[in-house]
Amino acid sequence: MRKLVYLLPVLAVLASFVVAGCGKGDSGGSSALKVGLAGVLTGGDGQIGASMLNGTQIAIDEWNAKGGVLGKQIEPVVLDDGGDPQKAVTTAQSLIDAGVVAVIGHFNSGCTIPASNLYNDAKIIEISPGSTNPTYTDRGLPYAFRVCGRDDQQGAVIASFLRDQQKLDKIAVLNDKTTYGAGLAKVVGDTFTAKGGQVVAAQGIDANDLDFRADISVAQGAGAQAVVWGGMYKGGGPLCVQLREAGLNVPFVSDDGCQDQKFVDAVGGNAQNVFVSFGKDYKTSPSAQAFIDAYKKKYNDDIGSYSIYGYDAAQVLFTAIQKAGTTDADKVAAVMKSQPFDTIQGQIEFDSKGDLKVADYVIWTVKDGKLQELAPAP
Repeated sequence: MRKLVYLLPVLAVLASFVVAGCGKGDSGGSSALKVGLAGVLTGGDGQIGASMLNGTQIAIDEWNAKGGVLGKQIEPVVLDDGGDPQKAVTTAQSLIDAGVVAVIGHFNSGCTIPASNLYNDAKIIEISPGSTNPTYTDRGLPYAFRVCGRDDQQGAVIASFLRDQQKLDKIAVLNDKTTYGAGLAKVVGDTFTAKGGQVVAAQGIDANDLDFRADISVAQGAGAQAVVWGGMYKGGGPLCVQLREAGLNVPFVSDDGCQDQKFVDAVGGNAQNVFVSFGKDYKTSPSAQAFIDAYKKKYNDDIGSYSIYGYDAAQVLFTAIQKAGTTDADKVAAVMKSQPFDTIQGQIEFDSKGDLKVADYVIWTVKDGKLQELAPAP
C-alpha cells in the first residue's frame, strides 16, 4: 500500500498532462513553459523514481507561486520510461514532440544515456537527479548535466571502505547487468584490485533473476570476506536475505540503488553488517526543512532518497533559465557552467562536462530499521 501512496501524486500529474494535450510549448508565444519530467514510475524501481519527481514538483510549485520562470507558469510534462532503455528513447521523443524546453530526468543510467542523444540533437537541456554512470557526461554532450556524483567516484568510496577501513583482502562482486549496476561493479572491482585486494568472484545476473543461491555458493567457496552488489534494491534485498540464509554473515555492501527504505524493509531482520554508498544525509540540514515540510504536506509521506536531488535539479535549471533570460539551450548551459548554485546539498558547481566539481559520497548503514550515515572512521 505504501507504494501506492508514493505513486498516486505523480500519476495524478501525468493524468493532468494527458488531459492538457501535447501542444507545442516553448519560450515564444505560449503562456506556459513546458518542462519534461522523465523517470521510472512503475515496476521494481517505481517508488524511488516517483519520489524523485515528486521532489521536482515541489520546486515547480514554489516557482509558480512566485510568478514562474521568465514570467510564465511552469507546466510539467510527466512521462514514465519504465526503467527500460528502449522505452526511454520513445519517452524522450514524446517530450521533444510535446515542446518541452528542458528535461529533468531520467533516473536509471541505462535510460538517461540513450535518451540524452535525442535531447542533444534537439538542443534541449537535460539534468539528471540520479544517473551516475560516467558515460552520460563523458561523451561531450553540451546539454547534459547531473546533480549527483559519478560511479567512478562512488565505486572508489566503496572499494576504499572495504580495503582501507574494513581491511579485507577478498571480495565477491555481483551486479544486475544494467548499465548502472555493471559499471559500478567494475569500478569497485578495479579499485579494490588496484589497492592490493582480490576479487574472488564476479558475476552479472539478469535484473529479473532473484535467485542468487548459486552465486552465493561460489562466493562462499572462494572465501569472499564481503559481497558487493551493483544494482537496484529489487535485487539487493533478496540477495542480502539469501546470503544470511546461506550462513554467510560477511559485510553486504551496495550502492545508491539500494539507498531506499524499501531495501531495508526487504532485508528485514538480516540488516546486520549491511552498508550502502550514497550522498551525505541532508535531511537534518536547516536548508532542507522547508522542502521536507512542503513534501509531507503535499504527499502525506516522508521524502524519498532522491527527492532532494529532484528538487535541487529543478532549482538549478529554473535559476539558470531565469538568469539567461531565455530557454535557448546554449545560453542556459553557459550559465549553468559559469556560476555556483545554492541548493539543499550546499553550493554546487558544474565542470565543463556537466558533472559536479565535488561529489559527496559516504557510507551508510542500517540501524534501528533505518538507513543512517555511518560515522567517519577515526
